[in-house]
Amino acid sequence: MNRLEFQSLATERLDDAAALLNAGRYAAAYYLSGYAIECALKACIARRTKQDDFPPKEASKYYTHDLPKLLDMADLGVAFKQEAEREPAFRSNWAVVKDWTEESRYYGHGQRDAEQILAAINDPHHGVLRWLRQNW
Repeated sequence: MNRLEFQSLATERLDDAAALLNAGRYAAAYYLSGYAIECALKACIARRTKQDDFPPKEASKYYTHDLPKLLDMADLGVAFKQEAEREPAFRSNWAVVKDWTEESRYYGHGQRDAEQILAAINDPHHGVLRWLRQNW
């Protein structure tokens, strides 16, 4: 996959998450919200690679679902710390999002969790996706 495909996938999955939230499918909305951020982070990583492609499968370290690790692999650690120090609301939003894991698909996250993660991602001024879009 290339950077543009990951960007598109992030946007699509976030739209799916919002639709699932509206349909009362809270656990699925929560899971797809985090997955959207995973895709956005992988778009940031792809930006750093040749031809904006995601690293080949043998580069196994990139094939993780750990959002904080992906943030580091995207070489965004310094920029993240600067943004988090400057904007406490962004830091709070990341605190909600960073706890998402691939295994969350197995847990019954409720309405509150789904609403919180979507709000943290979509905050128009301090949202996680807004910041990632500046770096993808």
